[in-house]
Amino acid sequence: MTGAYSITELSREFTVTPRTLRFYEDKGLLSPIRQGTTRIYSDRERTRLKLVLRGTRLGFSLQECREIIDMYDPTSRLNTRQLLRLCTKIREHRNALLAKMRDMEATLSAMDEVEQTCLGALIANAA
Repeated sequence: MTGAYSITELSREFTVTPRTLRFYEDKGLLSPIRQGTTRIYSDRERTRLKLVLRGTRLGFSLQECREIIDMYDPTSRLNTRQLLRLCTKIREHRNALLAKMRDMEATLSAMDEVEQTCLGALIANAA
């Protein structure tokens, strides 16, 4: 093992709580080595944590993160399957975000109309 990191070191480096790291361990995303009650994270676990955090920032669920990360094959030069799955997930999440954005734009437009109607009624009543 090249790098050995404590839960405190990784928590500080990635600005997450130790509880978050234990939660990711419970979900099977991380598998630190145990020495008694002490967790020791390898470079592999550090990289997995980095990928999980990146995936969640992109809107992926923890299950989606795990699926994509677990597809990694160190014997493969390009990991085509993993990259194609990642592109598919990115496309799905982008489409969902665009749909939400359209919904928000429609809601804002409806709010503008109602507000203008209310202001018009207030001006008419004041005259």
